Amino acid sequence: MSELGDKIQSKCLAFGDRIIKLNDYLLKQAANAKPRYTIVKGKRVYDKPIPVHLQAVSNLCNQLLRSGTSIGANNAEATNAISDTDYRSKSFIALKEARESLYWIQLLHRNGYIDDKQFESIYGDCEELVKILVTRCKKMNEVIEKK
Repeated sequence: MSELGDKIQSKCLAFGDRIIKLNDYLLKQAANAKPRYTIVKGKRVYDKPIPVHLQAVSNLCNQLLRSGTSIGANNAEATNAISDTDYRSKSFIALKEARESLYWIQLLHRNGYIDDKQFESIYGDCEELVKILVTRCKKMNEVIEKK
């Protein structure tokens, strides 16, 4: 992998780490907000299978966890591509996942699950990845068109 490729992958990994930590944080916050369970023999027993207050945040977190961590996975695949078109394809998938992550982050913010400071920080990191991936995809389009 090139030095630039290493830097991009490092950013993808750092973003994935942040997404995992945000996921854990939000689920803990939601679980502690309105406990609807009892402790039986040291284990939580919920009154309902999934507490209502956890359903929305759990679904949003799951979507963000999937898209946010797959950016790096697809970037890693791109760096091991077997051709320029394969490289471009994997890079575009990483870009699509980054843009999807922006959407889920916005929904979490709009619905009050993350505050303005958290939103600006993680959204900014994701926007940076989008810009990097857009630049890479444009360059790959140019390379392939020249062939």
